[in-house]
Amino acid sequence: MFFDAAFWLPLAIMAPLTTALLLFLLPRRSGLLTVIGAAATIATVFLATLLVIQNGAARHTLGGWGAPLGIDLTADGLTVLMLALTAIVGAAITLYAHGYFTHPVHDATARTRYANFWPLWFFLWAALNALFLSGDVFNLYVTLELVSFAAVALTALAGKPAVLAAAMRYLLVGLLGSLFYLMGVVFLYGGFGVLDIAALGAVVTATPALAAAAALITVGLAMKTALFPLHFWLPPAHANATAPVSALLSALVIKGSFYILLRVWLGVLYPLGETIAPYLLMALGAAALLWGSLQAIRQTRLKLLVAYSTVAQIGYLFLLMPLLLAERNNLVALAGVVCFMLAHATAKASAFLSAGAIQLATGDDRLASLRGLMQIMPAPVAAFAMAGVSLVALPPSGGFVAKWFMLDATLASGYWVVALVIVAGGLMAAVYIMRVLAPLFRQVETVEARRVEHVPLSMNLSAFGLAVLAILLSFTGVYVLEILAIGAPWVTEAGL
Repeated sequence: MFFDAAFWLPLAIMAPLTTALLLFLLPRRSGLLTVIGAAATIATVFLATLLVIQNGAARHTLGGWGAPLGIDLTADGLTVLMLALTAIVGAAITLYAHGYFTHPVHDATARTRYANFWPLWFFLWAALNALFLSGDVFNLYVTLELVSFAAVALTALAGKPAVLAAAMRYLLVGLLGSLFYLMGVVFLYGGFGVLDIAALGAVVTATPALAAAAALITVGLAMKTALFPLHFWLPPAHANATAPVSALLSALVIKGSFYILLRVWLGVLYPLGETIAPYLLMALGAAALLWGSLQAIRQTRLKLLVAYSTVAQIGYLFLLMPLLLAERNNLVALAGVVCFMLAHATAKASAFLSAGAIQLATGDDRLASLRGLMQIMPAPVAAFAMAGVSLVALPPSGGFVAKWFMLDATLASGYWVVALVIVAGGLMAAVYIMRVLAPLFRQVETVEARRVEHVPLSMNLSAFGLAVLAILLSFTGVYVLEILAIGAPWVTEAGL
C-alpha cells in the first residue's frame, strides 16, 4: 500500500487542505502549523512522484465510485512534474513569507491582515494539487474555481485601493473565464455523454459540439492564463499584490489554467488539431510575446516590469500549439513547453521575491531608485540577476534548455517564423532585464549614507535558492523527456 503511488494521491490534497483548516482555527499557531503542513505536503508529493516515475501512471478512485460516475485522481508524468514544481516553489515562498509578513516595517494592522495569508495559501496549494490530479473535465472546473477564489483573496491582502481594484477586476475576469469553461464542459457532456478525460479521448469526433466546446473552453482558459489580448487584469494584480502573492500568481496560478488547456486539447480536443485553432493560438502567443516585452521595456517600476514580462512569456506557452496538435507526434515540442513552464516558474518566482526584498528594504521599486544596491544588498540583486539569465535564456539555465527544445522543434518542422519570434523574444527580454541590472550594479560613492531596512535571511535564501534552481534546470532536459513519456498524458490513440 505505501509503495503504491495511488495511496499518496489523495494525501497530496489532504495535507495542505487540513493545514489550511487548522490555520483558520488556530491562527496563533501559524508558525508551527505552516512548517508541519509544508513538510507533510512536500513529503506526500515527492513520494507520489518517485513512485509514478518508478512504477508508471497511477489512478485512485475516491469513495469506491470510479469513472464515469465517480471521481478518479490520476497521476502521470505531466502531473507529477507539475506537483513537484508546486511543492518546490511553494516551499520557497513559504519560507520567504515568514520573514516578509513579520518584518518590522509592517504596522500592527497590516500584520493582522497578513495573517490571513497562511490559510489562504495552503488552501490554494491544496486546490492546485487537486487540479493537477483531476481526471475529468468537470472536476478540473471545480478545482480551477477554488484556485481562482484563493488567488483573488490573496491578491486583495494588501488592502490598498489600487490592490482592491485589481483584485475585483481579477475576480470578474476569473468568473467570466470559468463560465466559458463550464459552458464548454456542458457541450462535451451533451455531445458525448462522459466527462472523464480518458473516456472522452476514446469517443470524441470532430463534431459541431466539439468545436463549440473547444471555442468556449479555450477562450475561458485564455482569460485565466492572461493570454494577449485578454491579459489586462494581470499587470495590476501581480504588480500591486504583496511579493509572496505576486510570486504565487505568476509562478503557479497561471500555470494551473494553462495546464488544463494543454491537458484538454491533447486529451479531448485533438480531432480539431488540424483546424485554424492551433494557429490562432500561436499567433496570439507571438503577439503576447512581442507586445508584453515592449511594455516591460517601457516600465519605470520594478514589479510592474516583472509583471509585464509575465504577459510576454505566457506567449511562449502558445507558440508551439500547432506542433503539439496538428502533428500529434512532437514530443520535443511538448518537452520545450513543459521545460519552459518549469524554468519560468522558478525564475519568475525568484524575480518577484527579489523585487519584494528590494522594495521592502528601500520602500521604493522605481528603477531610478535602484542605483548602487548591489553594494548594500548583494543577495537579492544576485538572485534577480540569475533569474534574469534564465528569463533571457542564456546558457546554462532552464530557460536556455526550454528554448533549445522549442527552436529544435520549430526548425525541424519548418516553422522558421516562430523560431525568429522566439529569438526576438529573448533579445527583448535581455533589454528589459538589463534596464534593471544596469542601475543595480552601478557604483555609487555615497551608497553608505543610504538607509535601507534589514532583509531577513529567510527571504534572501528563498529568492537565491529559486534562482539557483532556475540555473540547475539546464541539466534536466533529458529527464523531463523521460518523465513526460510516463502514462501517455495525452490519452489518445492518435496522440503524441
